[in-house]
Amino acid sequence: MSETNELARNVEDELRRLSFEVRILDETAQALQSRMNMVNAVIADLAYAASTLEGLEKNVEGSELLVPVGGSSYIRARLQDADKVIVGVGARVSVEKSITEAKEIVKKRSEELGKTRTSLQQRFIQVAEKANQDRAKFQELANELGREQASLNV
Repeated sequence: MSETNELARNVEDELRRLSFEVRILDETAQALQSRMNMVNAVIADLAYAASTLEGLEKNVEGSELLVPVGGSSYIRARLQDADKVIVGVGARVSVEKSITEAKEIVKKRSEELGKTRTSLQQRFIQVAEKANQDRAKFQELANELGREQASLNV
């Protein structure tokens, strides 16, 4: 009888450990998903910037443009210098560059973020698989413990 109690305690300890591990893995998966969402938003913003730069190349000085100011609102502006743009280079720093240079900066940042997204996706898959394995093991042990306790009560 003592051996059965010891086995039940070991199974209960393993269930607690698995429960804690699954909770940590779920939180990790949520954090990774949140980071992927942020990366996707920046990639979409960079795609919009690349598209805008492409369109800007086709305009000449004095062309009237609609400039987004947020909230689906725009202002009308006249293009003063069709060859130069201000582009963010990171850490809230922006510099004046030619459209060609700006397009290259945007392209490189987008590629880097694509790699980051791929890495986050791979990590997310690993975490989700481990969480699913732990859930399956938890369920298996819980069923085993239930069968043992039922057999003791018979």
